[in-house]
Amino acid sequence: MTDALQTAPPRQADAPLVLGKAPADTRVVVAMSGGVDSSATAALVAARGYEVIGVTLQLYDHGAAVGRKNACCAGQDILDARNVAARIGIPHYVLDYESRFREDVMEDFADAYLRGETPIPCITCNQTVKFRDLLGVARELGADCLATGHYVRRAVGDHGPELHRARDLDKDQSYFLFATTREQLELLRFPLGDLAGKDETRALAERFGLAVAAKPDSQDICFVPSGDYAGVIEKLRPGAADPGDIVDEAGRVLGRHRGVIHYTIGQRRGLGIGGRKGAEEEPLYVLAIDAEARRVVVGPRAGLARGEIILRGVNWLGNGPLGPGAMEAQVKVRSMREPVAATIVSIKGRDGVSVRFAAPEYGVAPGQACVFYAGSRVLGGGWIAGV
Repeated sequence: MTDALQTAPPRQADAPLVLGKAPADTRVVVAMSGGVDSSATAALVAARGYEVIGVTLQLYDHGAAVGRKNACCAGQDILDARNVAARIGIPHYVLDYESRFREDVMEDFADAYLRGETPIPCITCNQTVKFRDLLGVARELGADCLATGHYVRRAVGDHGPELHRARDLDKDQSYFLFATTREQLELLRFPLGDLAGKDETRALAERFGLAVAAKPDSQDICFVPSGDYAGVIEKLRPGAADPGDIVDEAGRVLGRHRGVIHYTIGQRRGLGIGGRKGAEEEPLYVLAIDAEARRVVVGPRAGLARGEIILRGVNWLGNGPLGPGAMEAQVKVRSMREPVAATIVSIKGRDGVSVRFAAPEYGVAPGQACVFYAGSRVLGGGWIAGV
């Protein structure tokens, strides 16, 4: 396995979306969620003279998700997307993908928590309905590419298209796109990746006269608008919140919990058992979740340190295949953390890799993603399976 080059992409803001084709001869499908990012993307691409088709996926019904009537915020988002399309003069289609979204994203989300994992449904959504299925729609519409409002950059290198972090690292969404395949990158475009940040995006939306220019960003999982993910899981999987024991590393019972779905690795608050007695009361953290035995294991922060993790479902975007041997890279194990030094090693005879950290990482949770970087370039990543 060879070291990847520490590359940074050239600025793509003014580059043609499809090399060798004039904008007027290039059909672009834009994924429009009704938010300011995708709306600005559609307006920007249309203003450059491309033939633009807006597509919005109806993925869920908030009323069904949270058990409340008249709570279908998705309906407002669809209306916002439709109004933006009318404003910039492009055709707009709404596709009903509720059943696919429920099966591929919501059901997977609930099952992951039942296994004691901490899932990231946004990545699963990008893997399935947003890229896999929507790219299929774009092809059926005869599109040359699919543009989205993600803050990430695409560049064409010597070995084909590459995925890079956004110019504004505070808005960078590359962690959530690690599972994007080479085939998908051939058709995907990210016009906002070179922008200085969200303020520039909002300024663009204002310039184009879009009513969503000041629309707030969504802070929650889209199908959990109240932030009560445990309540959504209980509705999808009745009985998921069965209580059990909170134990220390030696198996001594310290208290009771109200269901493993309420806990995640590294959690400190909300345990309801205080700290460990000593010269000073030592705070306790969730170290492990034994979903089968319905046990939550707690201990001091030192127990969260991990020197190596195992990944499954690895997607590789580096030059050439991910072969045998070791490779030095930077990795992220949480979306809000900075990349850290690590060594990536293929596991012989197994579909996975081992990631060995240069210094221990804390709070690494099964079900989260580990993403590989070389400079700004995304080399791929995988799902954390063992810690």
